[in-house]
Amino acid sequence: MYVNVRAMIERVVKGELQLYLQIRDKPNQPKAWELPGGQLEEYESMIDGLKREVREETGLELTRIAGKDTYLQVRTNTGLLEGIQPFAVYQTLEGPIDSMGVYFRCEAEGIALQSGDQARDGRWVPVKELKQMAEQDLEAFSWIDSVGIQLYLQSEDDKPFQQLEKGDLR
Repeated sequence: MYVNVRAMIERVVKGELQLYLQIRDKPNQPKAWELPGGQLEEYESMIDGLKREVREETGLELTRIAGKDTYLQVRTNTGLLEGIQPFAVYQTLEGPIDSMGVYFRCEAEGIALQSGDQARDGRWVPVKELKQMAEQDLEAFSWIDSVGIQLYLQSEDDKPFQQLEKGDLR
């Protein structure tokens, strides 16, 4: 089973909440809108993996992650563990890949790349437009992100996470 991290990168422009989406650009895979993110390396921290994947695919640097204030590391005689309260979790029950992943609401800074590691055409999408996109054609999104986007759109409100909770990375 693969373990993935996915970034729901938010920003507010002129009072409008936006989410960063990109096109997955992998050989022999359908082109679809997706959230930045990818597979964790063996024993890689979720937070470190999330920051790495976002940097590789978008060029953006994560500055805040919602739930980061709940982060905990515990060392036992057997090993080192981490725990955090993410936005959501998915698990594939059928399909081409056996995976589970963790979605995090984030903020980032920097200038996004036109194309990054297996990703291209990134853009900031107003949440209102994202709702329309999902209603019109959920298949336009990466299959593993379709549930995360639906959960995001069904969340209790359209407030950016900084109004909900704090989690500064600095």
